[in-house]
Amino acid sequence: MPPRPRHASPRRFANPLHGVDHVDYKDVRLLRTFISDRGKIRSRRVTRVTARQQRLIARAIKNAREMALLPYPSQAPGIPRGKDRD
Repeated sequence: MPPRPRHASPRRFANPLHGVDHVDYKDVRLLRTFISDRGKIRSRRVTRVTARQQRLIARAIKNAREMALLPYPSQAPGIPRGKDRD
């Protein structure tokens, strides 16, 4: 019987914050890599960071939003919000 074909192992992507202990809220260029085009924070599964790093990123993004350095999540155009809904 011929040998079974092997499936390729999933590729490991490098952790974008490897060796980083502190994420600064003023580093907007770094933080923009962790938010979507709508302003939402990307998940750990997408960004490939550890749980601790995800907490640091989320806290820094929230601080940057308070300081008006990053946008808050926006609603898709054409979707009513609040009292205008049926």
